[in-house]
Amino acid sequence: MWAPTALLLLVPSIGQAATLEKPILSLHPPWTTIFKGERVTLRCDGYHPLLLELRPIHTLWYLGHLLLPSHKKSIEVQAPGVYRCQTRGAPVSDPIHLSVSNDWLILQVPYTAVFEGEPLVMRCRGWHDKVVYKLHYYHDGRAVRYFHSSTNYTVLQARSSDSGRYQCSGTMRIPVESAPMFSAKVVVTVQELFQAPVLRVTRPHEARGAAPRGVVLRCETRLHPQKHDTPLQFAFYRYSRAVRRFDWAAEYLVPESEVEELESYWCEAATATRSVRKRSPWLQLPGPGSPLLLPSTAAPDPQAAALAPGNKPLSFRKPPVSRSVPLVTSAPNATSAGLEFPRGDAPPAGPPACAPPMPLEQSARALKPNVDLLLREMQLLKGLLSRVVLELEEPQALPEPGGTAEPSPSHLAVSPVGPVTPQATPAES
Repeated sequence: MWAPTALLLLVPSIGQAATLEKPILSLHPPWTTIFKGERVTLRCDGYHPLLLELRPIHTLWYLGHLLLPSHKKSIEVQAPGVYRCQTRGAPVSDPIHLSVSNDWLILQVPYTAVFEGEPLVMRCRGWHDKVVYKLHYYHDGRAVRYFHSSTNYTVLQARSSDSGRYQCSGTMRIPVESAPMFSAKVVVTVQELFQAPVLRVTRPHEARGAAPRGVVLRCETRLHPQKHDTPLQFAFYRYSRAVRRFDWAAEYLVPESEVEELESYWCEAATATRSVRKRSPWLQLPGPGSPLLLPSTAAPDPQAAALAPGNKPLSFRKPPVSRSVPLVTSAPNATSAGLEFPRGDAPPAGPPACAPPMPLEQSARALKPNVDLLLREMQLLKGLLSRVVLELEEPQALPEPGGTAEPSPSHLAVSPVGPVTPQATPAES
């Protein structure tokens, strides 16, 4: 009976080991920088399947790529480096980097990742826990907080802008008050809790019975893998007016009457406590039967959009009036005989009043050849006028007696190619 029983325990254990999550490595006390000679405790917590509980549970410890001799769930360390742990059958844990300092002053930050909306705590600590006076905290070289004596610096709700290099300075009485001393700089990174949302048209809403039809807007975002269970709420806006305040539903039904008006919408995602709020770009609703439009890449401030007309999103309530560049046709000039401008192709006629408006990109492509032709003709006209002015300003030699009179400038033939050189008629002998 022993052999079949052992076989039955082995099969489910192998299946469980294949789905094990990596263990969680924690640090006590939770500071990544310590003074030389101090010790901290590392603890490795992980799930162990049934088969492993029938034998001694082993925990593997790594310092860099070196395997440590201990197999306990907790160990005390004092050497600097990158520590990891692993339980049997599970992947390796996330690393913890421990720094050891021999300075008089150190800045201690937590080992765990700090996410948006969470408190960020920093501690400026003196050698052998001596009191630090005239304490300053710096963020990217700029002083952000001052304390008379040893006090932790706390950012209640961290933001991405709080990431950067931090440092502290102060004085200590050893035994008399010393000159200001500075700690080493420490890099702090505030992790993004969730991405900025994107508003999408998911599908037309097919209502049942007498319920109204419309378009469904969905506010989509993605949480950080370590915070995948964080609940989020969503709100929807038309321009700067809220059409649905914060709720747990990520979808909003736009009535059919508003769909026909081609309004612009945006959404906002936030945590339940509103400690983190992010908004989506504008989305112009497509008209009935039109393909879905992608959201824009810029997200103007809703209050600025409401106050500044130039920042307000477009709303195509009426078909735009077709405006085309006037056709420029050239004709022989009375003062420049022989010069004719090249004729360009006539631009296509604008769309009829009942036709759908031409997209902006197609209109730009259709008008570009006409604009180029107009510029070329203006350059030719400028060259012609310059030559005529030069001919009028040049002093003409008086004809000798009995000679042939020189033609007036009004009868000169100006050629578009090459400079014009007046030729004098030789006098008769």
